[in-house]
Parts: sequence; structure tokens; C-alpha cells
Amino acid sequence: MSKFKIAIVNSSSFGKVFPEHMERLEKIGLVAHFTVDGEINGRELAEKLQGYNIIIASVTPFFTQEFFDHKDELILISRHGIGYNNIDVEAAEKHNTIVTIIPALVERDAVSENNVTNLMTILRRTVEAHQSVKEDDWEARADFVGRTLFNKTVGVIGVGNTGSGVVEIVRNGFRCEVLAYDPYKSEMHIQSFGARKVELDELLESSDVICLCANLTDENYHMISEKEIAKMKDNVYISNSARGALVSEEAIVSGLKSGKIAGFATDVLEEEPGRKDHPYLSMSNVVMTPHTSAYTMECLEEMGKKCVRDVEDVAAGKLPERAVQAYSSYIA
Repeated sequence: MSKFKIAIVNSSSFGKVFPEHMERLEKIGLVAHFTVDGEINGRELAEKLQGYNIIIASVTPFFTQEFFDHKDELILISRHGIGYNNIDVEAAEKHNTIVTIIPALVERDAVSENNVTNLMTILRRTVEAHQSVKEDDWEARADFVGRTLFNKTVGVIGVGNTGSGVVEIVRNGFRCEVLAYDPYKSEMHIQSFGARKVELDELLESSDVICLCANLTDENYHMISEKEIAKMKDNVYISNSARGALVSEEAIVSGLKSGKIAGFATDVLEEEPGRKDHPYLSMSNVVMTPHTSAYTMECLEEMGKKCVRDVEDVAAGKLPERAVQAYSSYIA
């Protein structure tokens, strides 16, 4: 019997879109899917995964200090994505657990493309117009006059992997003037993609459209709230493909109701999954998608391959690539 037991936790896509990824894992050990509450406590999560020494993890649940304190031997957590804010990396290190992520370029095109896709959907009122046609009311088309993206001033918050992709799309594809806020990126880095580095206040005050592409940290939690929205232009459009907690949902709803925000597109929520009673969905000027920015065939294939390679490497006693917590006594 293999010494490896592999748990796939809260992933709605791994092994389902590309079953060959599951077939490769099954050659290594027992494989099982688990679906748990995103807010499950660490001890209960550890109990559910007792005996599993490799985990392929989604954006939830949270692998906390409490989880590691109650988990038996755990060699690897391979994130089916590029972020790892749901994993306590320090706790993982103390418990000799390797934590790996997907190389950022795998998701870059898909996520940046979807940020702009959702933005265009809200600008052009595509969902409302489609629904009108479904209801046999073609003649209502004059009710769905939208806005163009061409030649607008676009503010991009976060100019890392996907943010730089958004800059290139709106700058090169739509002739936009692009302002960028990212305190961790140099002026030269930002200019190389076609944007101008500015402070956050200038971006908020000058942008017709704002695209959120930043990582979530303690410092930027709810970085878009009442105060920031008040500084924005009237009738601003916002698109978020990064993390839901970058914005205060209460403040966004208030801005939508007042008309300060003309439209809001989001692929992410602070607490996922979202449900039909979410306040965003009570308004027609919102487009919400269920965290599907990375859901292209091309992206999912490469993400799945990377997770499988991580498991194969660990089974062979090798350290996988893109390990954010790289040390483990389980690896020679």
C-alpha cells in the first residue's frame, strides 16, 4: 500500500475538467475529494483530513496554526492557484509542511482578461440587454445605452502579474490613459507596461474606471471604503478580479445606491461562496461571477499539471518548484 494519501479540498475543477490529472495522482496513492465550509475551524478541518499527508488546496478553507497543531504528518499543501493567504506559512514551516503555488504567469492572461471582460459587461450593460431579449422585448434596446472604454482614464491598483496584464489590455487595446498605484513596484516597472505611477489619491480622483488587481494583505484590507469612494469621480466604474476583501462591501453597496458608482463588476467576495441574497445582486448595475477568472481550459490545464508535478516530486523525494515554504524534514 502506498504511503501517500492525497486530499483535494474545496476545488470545483481539479480532476474534473482534466481527468488525466486524477489518473496521474492515483498512480501515487489514494485520492479523495473533500468539500468543507470555508470557515471551518482548524481542529475540525484537521480531523476531517486525518491520515492524508498531501493536500491540493483551493482558496478556502483556511489552514491555520490550529489546523497544523492538530494535523498528523502533512508533507505538502499544493495550492491550486497563485495566492496563499489562506495558509499560515509560518505554522507550516514549524510542522515541516511544504507549501507550493502555481507560477504567476499561468494565471496572468486568464485573470487579467476576465477583469476587463467583466468590466466591459457592466459598461455595455450586456447582461441586462441579453435578459431583455430572452424576455422577448427586443424593442427595449434603447434602455441599455452603455459607455465605451476607449480613451478613458483607467486606474489599476496592483501592477503585479495580473495587474500588468490589465494595464497592457486597456492601454494597447483601448487607447486608455492608465494610472497605476502599487507601492511595491518601481516607476520603471510600471512604465514598462504603459502606465504612469501615481499615489492612490490621484488615481481615485482622476480615474473613470478602476481595476483592482492587488494581493490581499493586512495593510490593504478594505482599502476601498467610504473615504476612498468619496474621492472618486461621479459615475465611476469598478472591476475587481483580485480579492473580495480589498473593498468594503457595505461601502460599495452604498456607492451603487447613491449613483456615485455607476457600475461594479466582481469575480470575488470577502466571504465565498456568494448566494442569491447577497446585497450586490439586488442592483442591476452589478455583474458578479463566481471566482472564475482563472477558469479557462488553458489555465486550468496548466494549473492542474503543476499540482500533479508537485505531488510527483514529493513522492520522488524532490522539492517541487515554486515552494513558498520550502523546507521539510520529509524531503531528503
